[in-house]
Amino acid sequence: MIIQFRFPEYSFSYGFIAIVCSLAIIPLAIRITRNLGLLDIPGKFAHKIHNKPVPLAGGTALVMSLILLSIVLGLWKDAFIRVLLIASIIVYFFGLLDDIYGLSAVFKLTGQIIASLILVFSNVSVHFISSIQLPFLSPVVVEWLDTFLTLFWLIGVTNAMNMIDSMDGIAIGLCGIAFLFFVLVTSLSGQENLTEISILLLGISVGIYYYNVTPARLFLGDSGSQTFGFLLSAIAMEYAPIGLHPTSSWFVPILLVGMPIFDTTLVVYSRVRRRLPIYKANLDHTYHQLLKFGFDETRAVLVIHITAILLSLTAFVTFYLSPLVANAIFGLIVVAGIIIIIILDRNSL
Repeated sequence: MIIQFRFPEYSFSYGFIAIVCSLAIIPLAIRITRNLGLLDIPGKFAHKIHNKPVPLAGGTALVMSLILLSIVLGLWKDAFIRVLLIASIIVYFFGLLDDIYGLSAVFKLTGQIIASLILVFSNVSVHFISSIQLPFLSPVVVEWLDTFLTLFWLIGVTNAMNMIDSMDGIAIGLCGIAFLFFVLVTSLSGQENLTEISILLLGISVGIYYYNVTPARLFLGDSGSQTFGFLLSAIAMEYAPIGLHPTSSWFVPILLVGMPIFDTTLVVYSRVRRRLPIYKANLDHTYHQLLKFGFDETRAVLVIHITAILLSLTAFVTFYLSPLVANAIFGLIVVAGIIIIIILDRNSL
């Protein structure tokens, strides 16, 4: 089978412009956050290993770059992208307040719910339950179930990306990998608007990655990691493969953001088992567990990024398999993930 990608003719120029724009804006974002005193102080939490204050400028650089590029390139004219920008700015705003004041989990969740409901009321939501057409459920129940799945997905991925941001380069690297594969899968589905926004976000991720690798000159902060996570989850939700039944393609977005989901599952399982607060920072993330297995810092990050690439490639492999085989492969991945979580958690005892 020959897979034909349908990239807009200006795609590569969009990527080039996004990289250059983000690299130009980031120093300004760093200066703004420094002037505001928005710095990550060494030793503030157990997992903080940097030895000097680092500006939490990733979210500001992302939002500034994305808004500017969307206006200049005209992407804001698309209804979905316009709503996505508005909702993402809300997530960024609440994340920024958290970076400044240290908000409670409930307050952060409130911002994420508001942003998610903006998408829902704009008819951007999961339609999984309605697509499988269960005759014993009324239309009202189906709509409510799809809305619940939408909120669960958006909020879940948003916080998963926030939680995995435990070491220089991990979260932004995962974002770049995910956006790259979203460029590919959305070009296959002919969703040009998603391809365009994914290319811009890929370019912005590359620019921020340059400043976020060790030794980091900026951190994403909650404003950055949550906004990136929200953007990823919304694009994944809007993605609709052509010619594929939902039963054989529903897990593709899950695989594309599989590593943040895995890490969050590991952290929640580990903290619940030890009766620790879920949202309290600790040295129990995938990265920290890999260090305990003997990996050095660089290779631990590479293992996480390589795993994300393999999961994304697996999504491509399952595209045109029968529903039975595709779901069997996904099931094996889930089982393997559970086994690895148990092994990593026991190693931390």
